[in-house]
Amino acid sequence: MKKFLLLPTAVACIAFSSAKAQNVNKVKLNDITTPYIEISADRQYFSRKTGIILEYGQKIEYGDDALIRDDNGKKLEFNSLLDCANKMKNYGYEIFLIREVQNGKDSSYTKYLLKRK
Repeated sequence: MKKFLLLPTAVACIAFSSAKAQNVNKVKLNDITTPYIEISADRQYFSRKTGIILEYGQKIEYGDDALIRDDNGKKLEFNSLLDCANKMKNYGYEIFLIREVQNGKDSSYTKYLLKRK
């Protein structure tokens, strides 16, 4: 019986040791307590994944300061903006408003306003 428990325990330890805490400009998402946050996509050309810009009222000196990153400073990638919104549910947020922002005459992008439950 102990042998059966040893393998799953070892796999879980390895999986959790490689997990990284998410942060925005070195502020962990767990430490953000504002009632509202806004997320938008930072899409890269020739990539299927999406970086996410998260704003909660922080001072942003450079555009990259608002990207969600891991502890090593590497930009986290999501499948979509909705994928990030689903993950933000773990931090106590839910979608409050979705809006399209005009970006030139013929293009726009989506922003999600999330509200703390």
